Amino acid sequence: MSNMNCDFDPVNGRGNATVQSAVRLIDVSKEYPSGNQVLRALDGLTLEIPTGEFVAIVGRSGSGKSTLLNIMAGIDTPTSGQVWIGDVELSQMSDDALTEQRRERIGMVYQFFNLLSTLSVRENVALPALLAGDPEDEALSRADRLLAEVDMAHRQDAKPHMLSGGEMQRTGLARALIHQPTLVLADEPTGNLDSRTAEQVIGLLQELGQSHHTTVVLVTHSVEAAAYASRQVELLDGTVVSDLTNSV
Repeated sequence: MSNMNCDFDPVNGRGNATVQSAVRLIDVSKEYPSGNQVLRALDGLTLEIPTGEFVAIVGRSGSGKSTLLNIMAGIDTPTSGQVWIGDVELSQMSDDALTEQRRERIGMVYQFFNLLSTLSVRENVALPALLAGDPEDEALSRADRLLAEVDMAHRQDAKPHMLSGGEMQRTGLARALIHQPTLVLADEPTGNLDSRTAEQVIGLLQELGQSHHTTVVLVTHSVEAAAYASRQVELLDGTVVSDLTNSV
């Protein structure tokens, strides 16, 4: 795993002004009640992702991949351990603060697209920026630029039901970048696409991460999708069992 180019205090959690990690998890565990027992979805997991890296999180169903992604996003909180996104520690933040964190710093790409059916492509892309309080003209202008990047400018007035799966996911990629996040989290983004379209979408995700200087974390079951990442981290029973750099 890559080394940090900064000092870091794992107790107080503050690095110096040249923090290079986009994500850092320190001894993170997550437990859920299950009847009379406790299900441990993450088990003392420690992981560092440097800024600008494209990492694929892989593993069988039940390995903890989705739980890990939700904790990185601040959608869920760990039972114990620290979760850092840049220089911000999430685990003790309020719900309102976590919502603000997602709006300002994190972009999400979903397997089932999660587009609002009553909005056009352009409106769906601009929506996160508008919810964050950006001026409408600025949000729509950024949406137009992003739609051009994902080859969807010609479909900007279409509603989601008029789109193919690939077009919906291209819209989702543009939406994830609208508020210029430092981190994009993609949850099985090719899971509902045919193999050819999946290859196009994952290649586009890779290109967008590079061109926008954005760290990308991809959760996937797809060996083909994971191969696009610069690094593959394999989970088993809630802990890291393999962490490999992909050959170029």
